[in-house]
Amino acid sequence: MKKPDRLLAEKLLQISAIKLQPESPFVWGTGWNSPIYIENPRLLSYPDIRNLIKIEMAKEIIEHFSDVDAIASVSTGAIPMGAIVADALGVPFLFVRSTPKDHGLENLIEGNLKPGQKVVLVDDLISTGASSVKASEVIRLAGGEVLGLTAIFNYEFPMAVKRLRDENISLIPLVNYSSMLEVALETEYIRPEDIDTLQEWRKDPANWVPGDRE
Repeated sequence: MKKPDRLLAEKLLQISAIKLQPESPFVWGTGWNSPIYIENPRLLSYPDIRNLIKIEMAKEIIEHFSDVDAIASVSTGAIPMGAIVADALGVPFLFVRSTPKDHGLENLIEGNLKPGQKVVLVDDLISTGASSVKASEVIRLAGGEVLGLTAIFNYEFPMAVKRLRDENISLIPLVNYSSMLEVALETEYIRPEDIDTLQEWRKDPANWVPGDRE
């Protein structure tokens, strides 16, 4: 029986929620060249995969953060998954905006966060970790306690590892970049000669140059 992380990685590759193109890299909104692109909203159209993520994420939260009082999604990509995970756990749900609303109450937090509530953050993917750290700061300033963070996918960038460690945020992802590469190779989604390129990119994605070799 396949481990949940490998099963999920295989399914995300199958539906092209994860795309790998070492020979024809994407360009991210940051301007970075990248041999990988993740389109997590795609998985919402697949009930079996959506349900698998809900179940596995709820299990991880129960195992690692059993005294959770509420789930808070990092806006906006993680909102759908955060909501259904909160429903599965039977706890309140809220989400943190990246910027305050430009009208009305100008909220950063949407939902009812009570002082002292123990919160688990849900993100769809972890790249630099900046958005998750910012959401954690907002929750803490509002009187909540952040128990930790879970995500569908973790790129395992060194910058994110350091940032989350410095902020004392425990991350429990469902799929890591390294295990996804193993699955991609086993299923012949990529070729053995692609591995070096994909691993080199992860070490320094901001400065990676397509076709560059050390």
